[in-house]
Amino acid sequence: MPRPFPWEVGDLAGYLVKRISLLVPVLLGISLVVFLLFHLIPGNPAQAILGTSATPAQIARLDRALGLNQPIWLQFVNYLGRVLHGNLGESISEYQSVASLVAYALPNTVELAVAALVLAVVIAVPLGVASAVWRNSPFDFAAMAFAQLGISMPVFWLGTLFVEFFALDLHLFPTFGIGPPVGQALAALAQGNVAPLGSLVSHAMLPALTLGLTGAAIVSRMVRTAMIEALGQDYVRTARAKGATGGRVVWRHALRNAMLVVVTVVGLQFGYFLGGAVIIESIFAWPGIGRLTVNAILARDFPLVQGCVLVIAALFAFVNLLVDVSYAVLNPKIRYQ
Repeated sequence: MPRPFPWEVGDLAGYLVKRISLLVPVLLGISLVVFLLFHLIPGNPAQAILGTSATPAQIARLDRALGLNQPIWLQFVNYLGRVLHGNLGESISEYQSVASLVAYALPNTVELAVAALVLAVVIAVPLGVASAVWRNSPFDFAAMAFAQLGISMPVFWLGTLFVEFFALDLHLFPTFGIGPPVGQALAALAQGNVAPLGSLVSHAMLPALTLGLTGAAIVSRMVRTAMIEALGQDYVRTARAKGATGGRVVWRHALRNAMLVVVTVVGLQFGYFLGGAVIIESIFAWPGIGRLTVNAILARDFPLVQGCVLVIAALFAFVNLLVDVSYAVLNPKIRYQ
């Protein structure tokens, strides 16, 4: 009886331990770079908090209270000590713990990223496969023109167009804000109340579509390239010679082998959606971690900036780890040793 997974449990466990151990210096380096770069920005956080009318004595007193009068290396060491104990510090501008602020904003960003990723995959995979099958046809040229347009078009301009057309002109979707939490919407749906779910979808549609179309443009090009290469392989010609139908050859043989490239690109796009949706969250007033990071930078709230960047970096690394593990599911030849 064949094993349910193409790897030994010990091999996978050893690989995971190795990757997680490599994640520690990466996160440490990211924290150090962000910490140093933030301290190179002109200005004083205490001055920004108290305003221009603050006296030097008031600024010095706040500096001591926040620990900003200590040497930079000591501030960084103290920060690392807190992080190792699960404490990301206190926000200077929001007067709350960084962990609580991130815990509120992160699910909103994940919700937006997942919605954008689903739209991107639903659009890009069929489009890329069809372009590869009908290569150099009018459909292929039109699809690749769409992909080129999506890559070249600035997301802030596309988001503004969507707000103008779908929200202000047609009144189909809200212009900004976020709907109810996913759990609350699903609980209401289970009781027969579809209004919360409708509000959730309507608020997420425009930002997810704006972000997803950009991702779909990139993924569709990669799907087309991978499929063209797969369709030219010997096993595809052999399958056709044995009488396999065109759909079976495309979807069962070619696409399955092209999925390694597709999964890699989709994983990278998901990481970008998690950490790079700053502009989208700002346009649609989406209370995610990207918007939280921008506001923290403007307020010189370096504990909050460090916490946001650290969480985003950890999520991106975790997504890359999931992509690497998924390779063995898609290709049984891959082993983790």
